[in-house]
Amino acid sequence: MTLRKLVLALALSAAASAPALADTTDWTGFYVGATAGHADGSADVTTSAEYSASGYFSNTSTPTIATAGAGQVDPNGFAGGLSFGYNWQWDSVVFGLEADWSDLNAEDSRSDGAVYPCCAPTAFTVYEKTSADDLKTVRARIGYAHNRSLFYFTAGWAQVDIDIDDRFTDTYDDARESYSASHTQDDWIYGVGYEHDFGNNWSMKAEYLRADFDTVGGTSTNLTTGTNDTWPTSVFTHTSDLDLSVFRIGVNYRF
Repeated sequence: MTLRKLVLALALSAAASAPALADTTDWTGFYVGATAGHADGSADVTTSAEYSASGYFSNTSTPTIATAGAGQVDPNGFAGGLSFGYNWQWDSVVFGLEADWSDLNAEDSRSDGAVYPCCAPTAFTVYEKTSADDLKTVRARIGYAHNRSLFYFTAGWAQVDIDIDDRFTDTYDDARESYSASHTQDDWIYGVGYEHDFGNNWSMKAEYLRADFDTVGGTSTNLTTGTNDTWPTSVFTHTSDLDLSVFRIGVNYRF
């Protein structure tokens, strides 16, 4: 069973059981919890090299590198962590503030290349990898409470670490270049969720969150060839962005 089906099954099962419960949950108060789920990302990545008369590449090579270096990777993997928050309730309206941290294990890579237009049959290869980890959020929640069920919308601030690990190689003169860096990115995050009270201050939730982070990246001048000849005027640029969705279930304990 996929995580999305599990989330749906949890919500439907809890909703079906709600009418049989005579009492109504008071969601007011402080709570702590834990979550586990799946992070599903998409990132547009680029690798390009500047042409320079004193550089390594011909003027026909750099457009070909840029074409091969433009693509997409889909970082995905486990997401799990801890959360805490506080709710206020007025009749059926519940407002809350929540903060959480998730350890992400989301990564993906691609590889592409081409023959140099100037110098066939020699060719180059571009390898690009994007990873995401350490997701933090601070969000508001507003929802509708009915019996022991809480349906809510959430939005707020998110921060994630986006790691880039790219490499360039060729067979013309054993060229080698690399770029590796971690970028901390902030943006808005939003989503929806369902929480069900199972009694004794324990509840379980199913949640979907979405964030679209801006492009990050940088440049390198570390191209070497042959017996470690250096080419500082052959400047490479590497970029990646990240659109991230998180599907997760969690358990909360209310005080």
